[in-house]
Amino acid sequence: MHKKGLDKLKQSEKAEVLNYFNGTGFERWNRIYSNSDDVNKVQRNIRLGHQKTVDDVLSWIQEFGDINNISFCDAGCGVGTLTLPLASLGASSVFASDISDAMVGETKRRAELEGLDLEKMTFKTTDLESLEGSFHTVICLDVFIHYPQKAAEEMVVHLCSLSKKRLIVSFAPYTPFLAFLKAVGNFFPGPSKTTRAYILRESGIINAANKCGFIVKRSKLNQAPFYFSQLIEFEKI
Repeated sequence: MHKKGLDKLKQSEKAEVLNYFNGTGFERWNRIYSNSDDVNKVQRNIRLGHQKTVDDVLSWIQEFGDINNISFCDAGCGVGTLTLPLASLGASSVFASDISDAMVGETKRRAELEGLDLEKMTFKTTDLESLEGSFHTVICLDVFIHYPQKAAEEMVVHLCSLSKKRLIVSFAPYTPFLAFLKAVGNFFPGPSKTTRAYILRESGIINAANKCGFIVKRSKLNQAPFYFSQLIEFEKI
C-alpha cells in the first residue's frame, strides 16, 4: 500500500477510535475502570488485568525513591487510573492526555473529587502523535492496542523524544495463541470488540526504543482471561 493510502487508513482508524471513546466507548470503559458492579465477567477480568498493570508501574516508580522532583506524562490517560495515583504519590507534575475529550474530562473530575492538587496537573485532549513537551518519565499503558506494528514502533520513537530518562509502555504481545484468538474473533468478544485490536511483536517495540538510546530495564507479562499485556520499562543510557 502506498504512503498516501496508509495515511488515509491511519486517519480513518483514528476517527473510529475518537468517535468510539467519546461515545459508547467512554460509557463502557468508564464503568469498567470504576468500582461499579454493572460489568460482565469479561469486563471484570479486563478491569483486574489493567489494574495489575497499573499497580506494577506504581511499584516500579516507587523504587525511584522521592518523586517530588519527577515529572510524568500519562499518554492515553483514559479515566485517570494511573494519573490519579501518580499525583497522590507527590509527583512534581503530571501531564494527562487522551484522544477523547470525555476521558480527559472524567480524569479531571475524579482528580477534583479526590482533592488532588490541580496546579500540579495538566489535562489535555490530544492524540499521541501530537504530544509535545519534555518529561522525566513518559508512560503509555494499553494504548498501542489501537496501533498496527509499524505505527506502534513510530509512536515509541516519538514518546522517547519526549522522555529525559524513562519510558514505560504496555501492549498486547504477539504470541501464536493470541494470533489464533484474534483470527477467530475471540480476542475481544462481544460488545467490547468495537474498534480494531492489534497484537504487537515485542522485538519491534524494543528495537524502536533501542534506536533512540533507550534500553530495557525490566519487563513483565500480565494476563487474565481476555486481558494480555506486556509491560516494559525502558531507561535512557
